[in-house]
Amino acid sequence: SMSDLFHERVSDAFILDVWQVMRETPRHNYQILTKRPERMVELVATKIGEVLPNVWLGTSIEDANVVERIDHLRAAPAAIRFISFEPLIASVGAVDLQDIHWAIVGGESGKSARPIREEWIDEIYVQCLSAGTAFFFKQWGTWGKDNKKRSKKANGREYRGRTWDEMPTAPQAVA
Repeated sequence: SMSDLFHERVSDAFILDVWQVMRETPRHNYQILTKRPERMVELVATKIGEVLPNVWLGTSIEDANVVERIDHLRAAPAAIRFISFEPLIASVGAVDLQDIHWAIVGGESGKSARPIREEWIDEIYVQCLSAGTAFFFKQWGTWGKDNKKRSKKANGREYRGRTWDEMPTAPQAVA
């Protein structure tokens, strides 16, 4: 998706309307991904104030320069909290995955894609294992494990000899 519900141009009223739709449709799970978790925390904690088991809140982390987003995400009242390490364009270093239920990792795709390195994936994978965070490897992207540029389909989804499609366990309300 190319949208961010918590972008500064999105009104609080619109976000509250979206929340109402999610409240009225509990049979669907909603994954809300933002690069603006500070605003997400503020609105969810002060204006929404309830944890919906079908609403998963997440943030994007593409490199070590934005890992502070994780602390904001952790402060969000949510059933499931997730991080999209995509596109992973550099090492994220040591990150605190406490109270983070799911990590999605993937390389960049497209004409101007930057390469992904297996050691960057490794550091996230090992930290997920240690924290008990579900690990999902989405794709290598335009650059393969062998550092060759080709279609993302040709590069595939295998990491450490298999596909990784872990999902978080059944949602539990976490304040």
